[in-house]
Amino acid sequence: MRNKYSMGSVIKKMAPVLLASVFLLPLSAQAEIKAGSVEVTPFGGYNFFQKRQNLEDQPLVGARLGYNFTNSFGIEGTWEFMKSYVDNKNLRFSREGQFTSPIDDVSITQFSLDLVYHFIPESVFNPYIVGGYGIAHYSPKINNKNMSVVNFGLGAKYWVAEHVALRADVRDNMVLDESIHNVETTLGVVFAFGGESKKTAAPLDSDNDGVLDNVDKCPGTPAGVAVDKDGCPLDSDKDGVADYLDKCPNTPAGVVVDKDGCPLDSDHDGVTDDLDKCPGTPAGVTVDKDGCPLDSDKDGVADYLDKCPGTPAGVKVDTNGCPLDSDQDGVPDYLDKCPGTPAGVKVDKEGCPPVVVVPAHVKAAAAKRFCSKPAVLAINFDSDKTDIKPQYHDELKTVGDFLTYFPNAKGEISGHTDSTAGIAHNQSLSERRAESVEKYISTTFNVSKGRITTKGYGETKPVASNKTKAGRAKNRRIVANFNCE
Repeated sequence: MRNKYSMGSVIKKMAPVLLASVFLLPLSAQAEIKAGSVEVTPFGGYNFFQKRQNLEDQPLVGARLGYNFTNSFGIEGTWEFMKSYVDNKNLRFSREGQFTSPIDDVSITQFSLDLVYHFIPESVFNPYIVGGYGIAHYSPKINNKNMSVVNFGLGAKYWVAEHVALRADVRDNMVLDESIHNVETTLGVVFAFGGESKKTAAPLDSDNDGVLDNVDKCPGTPAGVAVDKDGCPLDSDKDGVADYLDKCPNTPAGVVVDKDGCPLDSDHDGVTDDLDKCPGTPAGVTVDKDGCPLDSDKDGVADYLDKCPGTPAGVKVDTNGCPLDSDQDGVPDYLDKCPGTPAGVKVDKEGCPPVVVVPAHVKAAAAKRFCSKPAVLAINFDSDKTDIKPQYHDELKTVGDFLTYFPNAKGEISGHTDSTAGIAHNQSLSERRAESVEKYISTTFNVSKGRITTKGYGETKPVASNKTKAGRAKNRRIVANFNCE
């Protein structure tokens, strides 16, 4: 029958007392492992037996007494006790180290001497490794003797006050005589006594700027340089260049500066970027106070691009700074008294074509033929063609001369066919022939665009019968119809 005494109940009673005592202590930022210190650690935990021992996993209690040779290395002695019970009473004995009926409970007391190495001794959190040798006493005994035990484990201490820490570790307790591995986990409270505290050196001010190194955000400041409360050289205009290096103090806020603290002048025109209204000026170009290339004649084209300097005020110019000459007659628009001169026509200094004196009888004859009545032009085409033969150029010249004599005259060149071919074909042919005549007249005699329109009537307006050869010949015609007003 199992004893009412329980290791678990002991731990449950001890744990609140230990934890309360820990958390009532004041925290300390100076907590660390100290060389020469002595540590006392009461602890509780849980032991996991190897299955072949046939013992139930049970709680354990114990205590450690340790000494730290340095803040990294230490030694400690451990005592621990646990009580367990046979797990399967029906199991037959099979090998040494196994507990079976009639045994009911087993008491185990273990002593060990261990070495400890702390990885981060100066930290509040101290992880460590531990290992050592000891003796385990089983009651009843295994093989009627005490067992040799080697242990190895990992753990950590967390300092909650200068002399108090929480400690947790996990160990493998290897019973050498029976090759048994039992794993234990423990949680305890470390109480440390004595030890050498590190002597706190007087705070340094390596660069002698009046600000201690531990708060100096700009170490290594040159001697004699004025600094702020953070130990950084003063930068009065906040341009990122310290006053002692700044060759251009009092730079306006927000202005980008070079390594000397001077505002940038990216295009090197002598006007800093923050004032330059024309960034990217080509090298060598003379600029005004705003950094813009000079435009002496105010025509909108900078002097270095202006191919026509000295343009009068108000005159419109092209991209080269030259006055516009819309009709390309060599006389700029602002001086041209005859705008719209046809291409190729020679003009005088005022942009006007020379006046041609036409005899009155010539002009009257032209008016009689072409003004306000249809005039059939003496021109014929090859079958289904629109080409104008040279022998008809003189006839078309009469139309060109007429349009020259009467510059305000406008009208229509119309094309007509006989009914020999299909209607659609005749319509298209009449249009193309009218257009061919108009193009020749306009191009040859520099007739302004819009003065002559064209239209094709196909076979719709015959002037004679299409049943006879002579009639069809009359119907194949080009007619000029102008208004001379």
